[in-house]
Amino acid sequence: MSVLIRKGEASDLPSVFELVKELAAYEKAPEQVTATLADYQRDFDENIYDFIVAVQNDDIVGIALFYMTYSTWKGRMLFLEDFVVREELRGQGLGQLLFDATIEEAKRRECKLLKWEVLDWNEPAIQFYLKNNAVLEKNWWDGKIYFN
Repeated sequence: MSVLIRKGEASDLPSVFELVKELAAYEKAPEQVTATLADYQRDFDENIYDFIVAVQNDDIVGIALFYMTYSTWKGRMLFLEDFVVREELRGQGLGQLLFDATIEEAKRRECKLLKWEVLDWNEPAIQFYLKNNAVLEKNWWDGKIYFN
């Protein structure tokens, strides 16, 4: 398996958007993707988020999309918003390469921690994170307010 892990570029956004929709379908919530490709392009241009891609045979087959945030207890934090590898390629090590690159990016940015969410039923993802010595907190609940 030959794979290239690299920083994402604006020209990658259509593929990123498709992978996010694939992830939403896997998470049984495809109708909840209301952002558009135009939103992705505008927000990427405004440095709202960044991403790393896994490229195999000139196709983007995985992404790690993240942004900077802040922990009042710890300091700089990188939040991993979406982390996905095409379903048919999972279990081949691409996710580990992307995750390792994301960790390195967090360290490069002098972050004190990397944070993300995982669905409680997503056992393959939970096992992946535990294998990477992650702390999975079960006592915090997500709070959200939607504006559209």
